[in-house]
This record gives sequence, structure tokens and C-alpha cells, in this order.
Amino acid sequence: MKKKSIQTLLNYFIGIVWIANGLFCKVLDLVPRHQEIVARILNIDHPRFITLLIGIAEMGMAIWILSNIRSRLNAIVQIIIILIMNILEFFLAPDLLLWGKANAIFAFLFILLIYYKEFYLTDKITQKTICYHS
Repeated sequence: MKKKSIQTLLNYFIGIVWIANGLFCKVLDLVPRHQEIVARILNIDHPRFITLLIGIAEMGMAIWILSNIRSRLNAIVQIIIILIMNILEFFLAPDLLLWGKANAIFAFLFILLIYYKEFYLTDKITQKTICYHS
């Protein structure tokens, strides 16, 4: 499979992960555990509105990913967000996570995938061309 095809598939996969977490888990509230996590981390009694905002932001992240605009900046922002979110969850709400503290392993693998897609598969020449034409 060509490098560009793999990059495109990974881009769609990463975007779908953000959409699934934002839309299904938070906006549509199909996974109420996410509200519990928000409530615990922020120490609030009514986390629905904040959870909804987080879900909308995650869907915005998916749109940014799929747009390929400033993709390196996007990858860095994703990595930072995933690190912060998972560190908070690891220490403040591990009992609410699907795989407990092992969730950190999946977060790390997702970070590696984002890094691989953006900083290994993406040609620097292609990246510069996209930046100059955006």
C-alpha cells in the first residue's frame, strides 16, 4: 500500500475516533460514564453542559483533522489534549474508565499513531506545499 494511502486511511480513522467520542459518547450521551468523569474531575454536580461542550469540541477536532489544514499543529494539539485528558483521568477517575488505569496504554498507542501519521508518513515537501497554499 502506498504511503499516501496509508496516511489518508489513518487520517480518516483518527477523525472517526474523535467524532465517535464527541458525538456518540458526549453529545448524544450514549456513554453516561463520560459525564461522571467530567463531574469528578471538575468537581461539579451537573456536568451535562460541560460534557456537551467537550463533545462539540471533539467533533470540531475531527473536522480540523479531516480538513488537513495545519496538520502538524493539529497533531501537536491532539497529542497535548490526549496527554492532559488521560493524566487527569488516570489520577482522578480511574475507576470510571473503560479499562481502568490501562486506558493510559490505549491513549499512548493513539498518540503514537497520530505521531506516526503526521511526522513519519507525511512528507516534509508535501507539508510545506499545503502550508503555502492554505
